[in-house]
Amino acid sequence: MPVKVEKVENIAAKKVEIAGAKNTAIRVLISKADGAENFAMRLFEIAAGGNTPLHSHPHEHEVFVLEGDGVFVCQQQEHRISSETFILVPGEIEHQFKNNGKSILRFLCLVPSSAA
Repeated sequence: MPVKVEKVENIAAKKVEIAGAKNTAIRVLISKADGAENFAMRLFEIAAGGNTPLHSHPHEHEVFVLEGDGVFVCQQQEHRISSETFILVPGEIEHQFKNNGKSILRFLCLVPSSAA
């Protein structure tokens, strides 16, 4: 497998076009296209007042908040999140990320390569 060493700024941010998403972008940092057979790493950037859609999927994923303040909505509960918060989201659990801060909310999201 080839080694990949890159800067985030060199990976294009793409607007999340899923219904219910607001002011959210994604950068796919590592995926199957890079030779990663097991995991994909994505960087989400949610502008102030933005959110991901309320959604679920069959795979688990792990999240690590890099910066900003927000709310993680899961099973009808809201959990405050900020820099250095980490989250395990089991498969089939409805969830959402909201930026209720004044600056960008940035977090890494790791999923199975087949889900990226």
